[in-house]
Amino acid sequence: MSTKLVTASLDDKLETVKEIFDNLKFHHLLVVEEHKLLGVVSDRDLLKALSPNVGSARESYQDLATLKKRVHQVMTRRPVVLQESATVDDAIHMFNTHGVSCLPIVDPDFKPVGIVTWRDILKNLRIHPTGTSGPTA
Repeated sequence: MSTKLVTASLDDKLETVKEIFDNLKFHHLLVVEEHKLLGVVSDRDLLKALSPNVGSARESYQDLATLKKRVHQVMTRRPVVLQESATVDDAIHMFNTHGVSCLPIVDPDFKPVGIVTWRDILKNLRIHPTGTSGPTA
């Protein structure tokens, strides 16, 4: 789980989200208002919302206008979450059941305290000499 969270607010422009994704090495932003998790915006959500001509020689005024959309227009609302007490097995079950690529971790007040991705799970699994897998220490 990563506890280094970068968040967005409902009214942030997609231009801001694009800048964050372009400069940082992650794929999900948590959308937070008044310290409570409201949604998630992924790099895929951003790509679907922006014109493919943004940043190209064919870029037009209409293409640039897609950068002015707001986070609330493209985010996933009511994301699948895990509580702080959840286990790795709980996370794997949620990934398999819901087909999501990230799970925000929230406290009892729905304040985000971390985020886990399927990549985090894979990085922490290893194959034992007996052929079984398990989390690394």
